[in-house]
Amino acid sequence: MHSAHIKLRLTVMNFLQFAIWGAYLTSMGRYLGDAGFAEGIGNFYAVQGIVSLFMPALMGIVADRWIPAQRLLGLCHALAGGLMLALFAYSLTEAPSYSVLFSIYTLSVAFYMPTLALSNSVAYTSLEQAGLDLVKSFPPIRVFGTVGFICTMITVSLIGVEATSGQFAISGGIGLLLALYAQTLPHCPTAPKGEGKGLVEALGLKAFALFKERKMALFFVFSMFLGVSLQITNGFANPFISSFGEIPAYAETFGVKHANILISLSQLSETLCILLIPFALRRFGIKIVMLIAMLAWVLRFAFLGLGDPGAGVWLFLLSMVVYGVAFDFFNVSGSLFVDKETDPTIRSSAQGLFMIMTNGIGATLGSLGAQAVISHFVYSEHDVHARLAGWSLSWYLFAAYAAIVAVLFAVLFRYRADRAR
Repeated sequence: MHSAHIKLRLTVMNFLQFAIWGAYLTSMGRYLGDAGFAEGIGNFYAVQGIVSLFMPALMGIVADRWIPAQRLLGLCHALAGGLMLALFAYSLTEAPSYSVLFSIYTLSVAFYMPTLALSNSVAYTSLEQAGLDLVKSFPPIRVFGTVGFICTMITVSLIGVEATSGQFAISGGIGLLLALYAQTLPHCPTAPKGEGKGLVEALGLKAFALFKERKMALFFVFSMFLGVSLQITNGFANPFISSFGEIPAYAETFGVKHANILISLSQLSETLCILLIPFALRRFGIKIVMLIAMLAWVLRFAFLGLGDPGAGVWLFLLSMVVYGVAFDFFNVSGSLFVDKETDPTIRSSAQGLFMIMTNGIGATLGSLGAQAVISHFVYSEHDVHARLAGWSLSWYLFAAYAAIVAVLFAVLFRYRADRAR
């Protein structure tokens, strides 16, 4: 009964953890575009990657040495949630400034991004204290994080705030709720004096020694290249789909009116595709699985460029379906590859380096690069049809980029011991 109780409490924690993110991550771009800040969308998504380069490591050191992880988790959510509510309040002023909005948002995500790792630490520690197998117990708990993400995506759409700053109020409110809830979670002791991670280890800097090995150097470089794709659709898919509303023939379509619900199928696909990874790794090996992920990104972008919310909505649906393969086969399989190929003494640092290359450097470059492309081909146009043509061209360019990365990876990355055991 005790183990079931622990699992339930951690499930609630994971649900709330990702519900906070789902409230705005895929719809924030639409709000910014409607508020007149379309050419700054990429900055909002890029800053998530920038703060992810150092804030999770710094908060990890604090949790190791001074403040128990569950307490720090609550403190970070209190700060992040309060700042989200401040962002919402400021957005209601007569003429909100982009620089002020961006500054408040940056502070909020600076405290939110570390909670992704802190919540995992709380879950791992609590499950170990309860004598439970992490490999068996954690994945079903983590799935409810994605469920929470999907639920708030759909909620902000159904209550009509995916195009308004109301999404920040929902995110902030859930954040404060989790801040309180975290204080009731099982105690996570700090490390004994002298045993906590140092900054070099927490940032994953020890793992840079892996760049001396050609195979690992190529893997991390291509992880960065593929990481470029990670945030593009989060930032720009909603503004793209909703832009069809300017054409009368599409104005009343489901996709235009509820773009977030349509996009939420991507997260549903992500949840289901996780189950395919063990089979795929055993059957094909890491190189082919990574190539499948890269080709799935090609299709993800190409289907968006080809589709529309009317007769072509089936292409949008296909784009949402392949997202699960694109995201999971890269992120999860890549993490497993790092775990398998690195020495246990630097394994944590290597995982940190993988996150830096993908969600840090790669995603930041991708957000800024995508913004430059879309500003040039879309936001520079004044005619609605020219803008839609610009959107399609932008998606094709992103697809071409992913295809080039896939070809180079296929040619350059050589790995013989290529079957998961």
